[in-house]
Amino acid sequence: MTVTPTDVPGTNRWYLSSAPIVRALVHLCVPMAAAMLVGAVYNLVNAGFIGSLHDTALLAAVTFGAPVLGLVMAIGNVFGVGGGALVSRLLGASEHDPAQAAGIRHVSSFALWGSVLTGAVFGGAGLLLLHPVVALLGADTAAVPATRAFVGVMLAFVPVLAASVCLEQLVRAEGAARQVMLGLIASTAANVLFDVLFILVLHWGVAGAALAMGLANLVVIGYFAVWLARHSEHMSLAPRWFTLAPEVLRPVLGVGVGTLLQSAFLIVTSLVLNDLAAGYGDGPLAAMGVAVRIAQVPEFLVMGVTFGVLPLLAYSYGKGDRARLTAALRGSAVAVGGIALTFAVAVFVFRDQVFSAFVADPSVLATGVTILTAQLVAMVANGFTGLLTSLFQATGRALAATVMSVTQGVLFIPVVLLGNLWFGLGGIVWALTVTEVTVVLAGVVLWLGFRAAIDRGLAQGSLERALELAEA
Repeated sequence: MTVTPTDVPGTNRWYLSSAPIVRALVHLCVPMAAAMLVGAVYNLVNAGFIGSLHDTALLAAVTFGAPVLGLVMAIGNVFGVGGGALVSRLLGASEHDPAQAAGIRHVSSFALWGSVLTGAVFGGAGLLLLHPVVALLGADTAAVPATRAFVGVMLAFVPVLAASVCLEQLVRAEGAARQVMLGLIASTAANVLFDVLFILVLHWGVAGAALAMGLANLVVIGYFAVWLARHSEHMSLAPRWFTLAPEVLRPVLGVGVGTLLQSAFLIVTSLVLNDLAAGYGDGPLAAMGVAVRIAQVPEFLVMGVTFGVLPLLAYSYGKGDRARLTAALRGSAVAVGGIALTFAVAVFVFRDQVFSAFVADPSVLATGVTILTAQLVAMVANGFTGLLTSLFQATGRALAATVMSVTQGVLFIPVVLLGNLWFGLGGIVWALTVTEVTVVLAGVVLWLGFRAAIDRGLAQGSLERALELAEA
């Protein structure tokens, strides 16, 4: 009897195909949540390195450069999320049709080199237009030189940053969440070491911070590439497998472009929100910043579930395993709801004590508690929005995934502007909550609309599986 990877307990493929749902979710989601928390800690440490130079212009430069970094990561996710979802579906389909696995090397090569080439174009254009880009980011006169240095070095590393994000998604597509976590932790450790060298020893300031980030991502690229070469049965990163065939191009970009649009809208909404809040003074702006950081902990845990479950949903869909897809969706929904509600209730009950640990000013404290309450309610809704988006991405529903990705940005701007006009600061505070609740309701409507198409895809996979078993 031939033993396949799906038959061997403990293998990554087994977790996708046959493991009990709870074990599969723990294997896929816990490392993702841990990796995201490590990344959040690194962001604080990195800010501490730059802050140790006691130059506010340097900290401002990193803040101004954040939107560019967000777009760079989105480029990697265009190819990584779309390519990873397609790889998982093909792996699932290969259980009953081994020929399906042959296309995986084309998908992986297209995803990697597509991200590198697109990143090179984006980075090159950004370097040519560096001065207008810095002005567009809003850097004031004092922060312009540092912002130009930080953004300039970062743009030079765009192909590296995009490839790193893309490879992370491809490794996750194999169910190797633990390896992704190890890679990201290694990247964070390398980044800290490079920060010490470039910022504290060589005194290169924010240019050194950007260089450290670029080199750390080279480390993670090497780790992921070696792991795929040694352990992936079907993926290949060789350029010779690169293709622009419609059966690869359409599903990858169809799903992936939604993540780019979502990132673009998130940047716009963040700029609009900060601008409106700043009109009420430094207090509300500071309170909003603290509330966001407090809400980040449960939010990262929820995102670990919604991101981690995507390969399992895609694999089950490609395999035509309706029962497993339903169980995975139900289990992840319970996890999202449990995490969100537990943290939301706990932080809400102790909101005064939690917020006072960060802020002593009574006026800021009162405003911050209201903002934190709104943020926690929004976080609960956003968790289920992310889960529905992962379902659409996993099943190749590109239109639904794109609508979910852009609806938040499309709705938020008019909601926050009208909220500010009609209710003042309170309207700004609750605008995100109103938007997130509306988006999750829209997601439910989309799910009901696309459920028949998803069922047809599952039925097709089930039929092929049944025919294979009959022939055996």
